[in-house]
Amino acid sequence: MDRDALLEQLSEDILAYVMHGSFPERHLVQEIAPDGFADRFDDYETLVRLHFVLKPAVVDFVERLPKRLRSIKTQTENVSTTTRGAVEGRIDWAGTVRERYARNPRDSSLFVCENRTENYDIDENVVLKRLLALVHETLQDCQPYFEREYDWVTERWKESTDLVETMREVVERNVHVRRIRRPEVYEPTDRMLQTAAQSRSEIYREAATLLEEYQRTLAGEPAAITNLLSDTAITPDDDETLFELFVLFRYIAAVERMTDENFELQTIKSGSQEVARLSTNGDDIVLYHDNSARDRGVSFESDVSEKPSEALSRTERIEREARAVADSYFRDRTFRSATGRPDVIVLEVQSGNSKEYLITEVKHSKRPETIRRGISETLEYLAFLRQNGTLVHDDESMFGNGSNGVLVVQDLPDDETAPIDEQRSIKILQASEVDQKIEHILRDVLD
Repeated sequence: MDRDALLEQLSEDILAYVMHGSFPERHLVQEIAPDGFADRFDDYETLVRLHFVLKPAVVDFVERLPKRLRSIKTQTENVSTTTRGAVEGRIDWAGTVRERYARNPRDSSLFVCENRTENYDIDENVVLKRLLALVHETLQDCQPYFEREYDWVTERWKESTDLVETMREVVERNVHVRRIRRPEVYEPTDRMLQTAAQSRSEIYREAATLLEEYQRTLAGEPAAITNLLSDTAITPDDDETLFELFVLFRYIAAVERMTDENFELQTIKSGSQEVARLSTNGDDIVLYHDNSARDRGVSFESDVSEKPSEALSRTERIEREARAVADSYFRDRTFRSATGRPDVIVLEVQSGNSKEYLITEVKHSKRPETIRRGISETLEYLAFLRQNGTLVHDDESMFGNGSNGVLVVQDLPDDETAPIDEQRSIKILQASEVDQKIEHILRDVLD
């Protein structure tokens, strides 16, 4: 299964992974299902806003702001004031005579004066203010991702100058922007957007266009979502991670089909393991990805540290001594004994007080040597799978029931391989088999 095929499969799910990677700007999402889309993600608005600020049109808009704000539009008004003993502005003699006659005809110190003032609170400026506030707040909310200097950030906001700082200067210090009132919650109204869209000033027309597109995307309109993602595509930049995502979402789809329920999806982002949860009939089904499930007490610790010295093999003695040497040398570090970096998909099923696990290793390869290593790693994960420090599988069934471990590899059209029912200890699935055969494996775990 090549990259384009993976992307096509992931088109409905890719937004969930938006905060973790990068992807070249090219063909993406053709099938976005907007019905109930926002309800399936815990923070859909943040994801849309992140995509929005990465649009080339938005970045270009911010780049040009400092010069264009010098010619911001205002509405001139004449304001009349009544003073006594001083003249402030142009004297309105007709108004002065009327005011003196009404108050005291003999009071020659009373004057009615007119002053011209600039009003910034016109419809076009309210639209502009809302757009600037949206971009500014989003940049603040997403600051952690900008600090990690992902390619999809630096290519847009830091390629030539630090546009984040430019945006901050405009919103917080620009005298013209500060004079525009803060829009009400319901603003800009449709009338305000229409006024801005028909303005002779380019800055207002662009602001209205961008804001209307954002609102359509937030509402889940298919065309708007597709356009946004096509402009700002953010997905993993390596095929291995993309392949893992493909498998991850096939699991989600399979469990939903089997239970007639929807997973509650979480936004996948760095440092977060839980990506999906489903509670049904008193049971909890939780799906994790990357670095195991630390917050559920799941680990993959080897048992070398637990064995008495005389029971260790020569290889195990080297492993134990190497760890001891490293711990004594690095005074401010703690080394964890694990089977390796567990970059796996973990499905946990809790029914009452019992828990069942399905551990899945993914290898984006068709090389026999890589697949063999994947088999060894999957068996290792099963053998050393622990819940709160206690081994899940005993010595007699250290690999589970034969359906507790899955290895997913690329398609092997030139190799003759054993069918799933004839495989031992773990199940090995090729990419094209995942959709059809994953349910067979899941039933053994869920039932």
